Amino acid sequence: MSASPASPAAPAPPAPVIFDLDGTLVDSEPNYYEAGRRLLAGYGVPDFSWEHHTRFIGIGTRETLEVLSREFGIDAPVEELLEGQNRTYLELARAHTAAFPEMRAFVERLATAGHPMAVASGSSRSAIEAVLAGTGLDALLTTIVSAEEVAHGKPEPDVFLEAARRLGVEPGDCVVLEDAAPGAVAAQRAGMRCIAVPYVAATADDPAFTSAGLLFKGGQGEFTARAAYDWLGQPVRSSP
Repeated sequence: MSASPASPAAPAPPAPVIFDLDGTLVDSEPNYYEAGRRLLAGYGVPDFSWEHHTRFIGIGTRETLEVLSREFGIDAPVEELLEGQNRTYLELARAHTAAFPEMRAFVERLATAGHPMAVASGSSRSAIEAVLAGTGLDALLTTIVSAEEVAHGKPEPDVFLEAARRLGVEPGDCVVLEDAAPGAVAAQRAGMRCIAVPYVAATADDPAFTSAGLLFKGGQGEFTARAAYDWLGQPVRSSP
């Protein structure tokens, strides 16, 4: 009597995807720069440049302000600086924040296919909610985690691990989308795969991005929803 043929393996469930917000989903860095420039000018720092700002892309707002207050000798509580930064940023964000078109297409494709999704960001929760509402992405991205809600911001893995917990999934099953080196490091520390889309072209060769499973060295100009989705559907290769 011949053996019955083996049943085909059940398809893997859709991979959970966790998005960084600023510089990944939306082009909010110009608004953050302008909010920071106005804030610092009010404390006697008139020459805060875009180049100076790019040093802090991917780092939480609180951590950034802690460093800047030390660098410029600002004698004010970090909470005061944070409140001022967030207030100005929200005014700018509500006026205009654009979602990257291919990222929007990727989110929509993931939603259609049933992938669990979350946003994990160094921004305040109010800023995340304002940006998602302003771009209309709040209808699809309902699980959000702010660095304010965890012990440590990026490059520590806390926001990504908390996002996985809220989605009810295992960290190792998740894929993170990131634009900055600290976020790529955080994804690696969380045990998650990473799709890296560098916001600052000069950082594309940063060693932190070597751990990314998929790297779009040309940034948003190179990223496509189709390429990211095709990669997402490939079998996960185990380490040798």
